[in-house]
Formats: sequence, structure tokens, C-alpha cells
Amino acid sequence: MNGDQLLEVLAEAVDAVAGSLSGLADWGLAGTRPGQYRSDLVADAAAVRVLTTAGLGVLSEESGLSEGASELALLAVLDPVDGSTNASRRIPWFATSICVLDDDGPLAAMVVNQATGTRYEAVRRGGARRDGEEIAPSGEESLGRSLIGLSGYPPRHLGWRWYRSLGAAALDLCAVAEGTLDGYIDCMRDAHGGWDYLGGLLVCSEAGAPVADAAGRDLVVREHCARRTPVAAASASLLSELLAARATWRL
Repeated sequence: MNGDQLLEVLAEAVDAVAGSLSGLADWGLAGTRPGQYRSDLVADAAAVRVLTTAGLGVLSEESGLSEGASELALLAVLDPVDGSTNASRRIPWFATSICVLDDDGPLAAMVVNQATGTRYEAVRRGGARRDGEEIAPSGEESLGRSLIGLSGYPPRHLGWRWYRSLGAAALDLCAVAEGTLDGYIDCMRDAHGGWDYLGGLLVCSEAGAPVADAAGRDLVVREHCARRTPVAAASASLLSELLAARATWRL
């Protein structure tokens, strides 16, 4: 499948999640494992069904690696509900995030705010779009002038002008890609799986917003147990400032 065909499959999966959530009466904790909500399970089943039917392997936060996925050329890394706690409290900042990987890394991605319908998509070397319109980061170069999105909270002020803690990494990264946020910093230690950030990573990269792991590791992971600490910025110089600030306390 080419990039456009993959986006069609991802859109079908995202729409299947929306349909599954529309009839869900109880969005509370499922009692299966810590932090897993009923919305996670319902959404996962809907998305995995579409993706595997289309011939993709799936690595999902909720259900792990699909049968036979290691033998397939394309792997869809899926977070059916990124920001599950927001979703359970009806805070309108939660998303379905899917990134398809091939041997060269991220190939196509879609991140959709399931509360508002806002849709971000990207294809490798094809740019990034929000609801069909091309997006670009703010271009901000100075941390002292920046609005920074946080995951967790640092032990000290890092020099930003403003900050927000919004609660859904995939959407936070897309906000950097479109210029709503100037940067994003994960203040926790290896708290995010690939499903949390790979969709937003490709959207950022194609929009022109650099992303890195705070410890300098490759962000493209294919293992369910792998965790990373993503940092994103509107410019290379701001990314350098953020990484330097993040390095002032232990990972």
C-alpha cells in the first residue's frame, strides 16, 4: 500500500473507534490492569479489527502484538485512546493515534481528537495536514518566549514563558506541529510507549518540528516493553534548549 491508501485504512480504523465509543455508557476503569479503561478495550477491538483485516500487523498499547505481525511488512503502532483519563472525565483532549512503520521507520500516521473530530495526518516526505490543510510549527527559537506542553512536571522551572499540561502526548505533539504549542517536554522517566508518540512524531517531522529522545535514543521502537522520553520543539535551537533543560535532572 502507498501512503494515501494507508491513510484510508487509518481513517477507517479511527472512524471505527469513534463508532465504538459513541454507544459506550461506562467510560470508567475496566478492572483488567492498572490504568486501563473500558473505553480503551472497546476502542482497541474496533481499531485492531480494521487494521488486521487490511493486512497490517498491529502493536497496540492495549492488546500487544497481533498474531503474525512480525512476519508482515507493515506494522501499525496503535493507541486506541491516548488520554484515557481525560476521556473518562470528558475532558475534550483525547485521541486515537496510529503510525504505520516499514523497514525505514514511520511511513504514515493519523492522530484524531475523538472529542472534536480534528484530524492530523502525515505521510513520509508528503507533509503534514490538519483537516486537510498543511500545517507548520511556530518557528519559535527561544525558551523564554515559549508556550511549552508538559507531561509530568519538572523539579524546577525550566525557563519557559508559559506552560500547559494537557494529558495526551499524541495531541500535544500535533499541537507543536501546527504551532499551537512551541514545544513539548516529557518530564517523566521512560513513561511513553511508541503508541503514545510515533503518530505525533511523524506529524511533527513532516511539518518541520524536530523531535528527539531526551536520552539520545532512537524513538522508533517496535517492542511493547520499550519506553522513551520524547521532546519536541518548533525549531532546532529551541529543541537544543529543551534538551539541555531536561538534562539538568536525572533521567
